[in-house]
Amino acid sequence: MVFRKLPGVSASGMGLRLSQKFVFLLFLSGLVTLCFGALFFLPDSVRLKRIFLNKSESQPATAAGSGAAENDADERPKRSRDLEHPRGVTSAKGESGAAAVAGGTSAGGAGPARLKGLARKTPPSYEAAEERLAGGKAQEDPPLASEKASSPESAAAFAYKKFRRCLLKPPLGRDGGKPADPKTEKRRDKVKEMMKFAWDNYKQYAWGKNELRPLTKNGHIGNMFGGLRGASIIDSLDTLYIMGLLDEYEDAKEWVRSDLDLTSNGEASLFEVNIRYVGGLLSAYYLTGEELFKTKVLELGAKLLPAFNTPTGIPRGVINLGSGGSWSWGWASAGSSILAEFGTLHLEFVHLSELSGDPVYTEKVMNIRKLLNKIEKPQGLYPNFLSPVSGNWVQHHVSIGGLGDSFYEYLIKSYLMSDKMDEDAKNMYYNALEAIESNLVQKSPGGLTYMAEWRGGILDHKMGHLACFSGGMIGIGADEGAPDKRRHYLDLAAEVTRTCHESYDRSATKLGPEAFRFDSGAEATATRLSDRYYILRPEVIESYMYMWRLTHDPKYREWGWEAVEALERHCRVESGFSGIRDVYTLTDSHDNMQQSFFLSETLKYLYLLFSDDDLLPPEDWVFNTEAHPLPVVRRSCLQDPSAGAQDKSKLSA
Repeated sequence: MVFRKLPGVSASGMGLRLSQKFVFLLFLSGLVTLCFGALFFLPDSVRLKRIFLNKSESQPATAAGSGAAENDADERPKRSRDLEHPRGVTSAKGESGAAAVAGGTSAGGAGPARLKGLARKTPPSYEAAEERLAGGKAQEDPPLASEKASSPESAAAFAYKKFRRCLLKPPLGRDGGKPADPKTEKRRDKVKEMMKFAWDNYKQYAWGKNELRPLTKNGHIGNMFGGLRGASIIDSLDTLYIMGLLDEYEDAKEWVRSDLDLTSNGEASLFEVNIRYVGGLLSAYYLTGEELFKTKVLELGAKLLPAFNTPTGIPRGVINLGSGGSWSWGWASAGSSILAEFGTLHLEFVHLSELSGDPVYTEKVMNIRKLLNKIEKPQGLYPNFLSPVSGNWVQHHVSIGGLGDSFYEYLIKSYLMSDKMDEDAKNMYYNALEAIESNLVQKSPGGLTYMAEWRGGILDHKMGHLACFSGGMIGIGADEGAPDKRRHYLDLAAEVTRTCHESYDRSATKLGPEAFRFDSGAEATATRLSDRYYILRPEVIESYMYMWRLTHDPKYREWGWEAVEALERHCRVESGFSGIRDVYTLTDSHDNMQQSFFLSETLKYLYLLFSDDDLLPPEDWVFNTEAHPLPVVRRSCLQDPSAGAQDKSKLSA
């Protein structure tokens, strides 16, 4: 005891003279100051530092949750973003990707010449990943365990030309998806003009920054990407390419070659870096065959692996791309990880294993799935918060909108991307959909079908704009369900999409609010001032595109054109496109932000809506949650030299 070491002080600590009290308090305060000050000299990855220091000092990535002024107010964590928060040396240049894709699959792809004749290393299978994880051990890999993922030897194993032969159809269709109907073609040309206008202004005023501020004509960096730059460039690569804006695509590619620096040392959202940067670079590589994109994405992918170094293998939401340290968002309940974040890695990580020949990426996401299958789910539902330490749910809040949404999307898309071989993903998806129908799907007095939120058994009759992707999701999964439910699923998809259209149609601007409610007499309208804004979100248009392709009902193209007209009228400004703060007033108040996902998703989905279905055909491609197209993995074809030709002959027959 300290008291025992001070002269004249009894064991009980009583009887201190005033001077002794002063000396003791001075000593104690000095000790506390010394210990606390030492925290500042600890590395960022030490947990004690993150616990005791202020968020703004040790966790810049969490600033979005603290309402930090201009940069943070406009950040949009994509699917988990119900918040604000709720998204090396290159090898030799390959052949021209533009000519190869335009010429269809017979061209043999745009793969680099040096890949010719190389035997592809057998990619990791779902079964192999399960075997590696059979022991159920925590995934505690050291940060450098996957260095081989970006080594030239393993990266060169992917045979691009063989991949192209395994596609059933040319990625860009017979004529770039050009529709036969002149009216539809004119509308598609308008969307292309919108993309060029948005891109040109970004290039003029914000080149190399993450996003454009069109009112002030400058760039925005934000704090979601850990020091990475050029989010709008990476997000736009595939959009520019499929729209035939090849000069703009070449500018973007050259920026990636010369200026995309992956050696940043900042705190980034694992989720946002994955869906935007990893997804964007993957799709650019698969569409064009440019080795540059593969080299960059494998370098970046290896930097994300340390986030999985937790007792359960469930990654934390924030990672320092330089040190590899990771932690949970400051606003996340009890240090939990977010369902829509750790559940939205599967598509990209499977393709990282495909390109690198390293099974570690697939193993990481398969471990997540294994844990989710093992733990109990309330009413069959997946709550939004999970502890990466204990592997238990932290709260029983369930949402098909922000915090939960893209987890469900990636289940059905994992099944489709696996060439319908991933039965585990299929079963998880339909079991989840059954629970959603039983607990969340509601019908309003006016006959509108919506997805409520669930809080420990109590329904909150609110549906977010983010949840409007679910119409398209349910639609693309309809044909894969039980035969007696296929019609039902397609009808449900149409009903949900109609509800989301109503949220647009019932506003003065014909654009939808961030969230809308079905209580107190309200239906599909925002009743709170904080929900009345629109930030160029794509989810409603995404469902229009899918429902058009599934049904060819002309109303979906008409609804899409209404959205184009509303965007032009209310969001187009002198130097780009901007979100608006209130969709219920015709006096536009702009938020001064051209989101990168507007270029990647909103305009791409509109372009596809007005294109023929053979542009990025669904037999060959699935879209990640940032609308970056990723190819179906036909493992039997990739492993059999003659399989590609056989598939083609079957198709032509």
